[in-house]
Amino acid sequence: MLNQLRAAVVMIALFTLLLGLAYPLAVTGFAQVAFPNQANGSLVRDADGTVRGSALIGQTFAEARYLHSRPSAAGDGYDASASSGSNLGPLNPDLAERVRTDAEAIRAETGATTIPADAVTTSASGLDPHISPAYARLQAARVAQARGVSVDQVQQVIDAQTEQPLLGFIGQPRVNVLMTNRALDNRFPAAAAG
Repeated sequence: MLNQLRAAVVMIALFTLLLGLAYPLAVTGFAQVAFPNQANGSLVRDADGTVRGSALIGQTFAEARYLHSRPSAAGDGYDASASSGSNLGPLNPDLAERVRTDAEAIRAETGATTIPADAVTTSASGLDPHISPAYARLQAARVAQARGVSVDQVQQVIDAQTEQPLLGFIGQPRVNVLMTNRALDNRFPAAAAG
């Protein structure tokens, strides 16, 4: 019996060192060498090194001169420590009321009769950094007016920032809100300050 206990303890120690320490260190080291930006969170920095966010986690933009993100159910909105959907079913009256209210606000602002689904629904994680090109185009007039530029100029930035499906067929076209807002600030710096 003591031999079996000793063998079990040795195996636990061995596999703890192998799978709990050596393997994670090897994978982390490989990631740091092969994919350093991704391994460190795909952080988006200003020229002076100030971190402005992550290209992988959405954030709230409320100013008229910026594209607005889709709604978030994560904590108080895009709270990475509280990542989750709302868990409200499609027949839940609270969800229906929130979607109706959001849709009415977008219709009042844009005059649109058709609203993209991502304009009023949350993603499963609540942290999605992307919106659909249709939702971005819907916001172009507001952004252009706030920046004092033409809608076509804003649309050019949105088009340039639109990411296509992986390999041309995996996923949907999407617009990263943070990266597009940064591109808008770079293209129209005087309007960014105003």
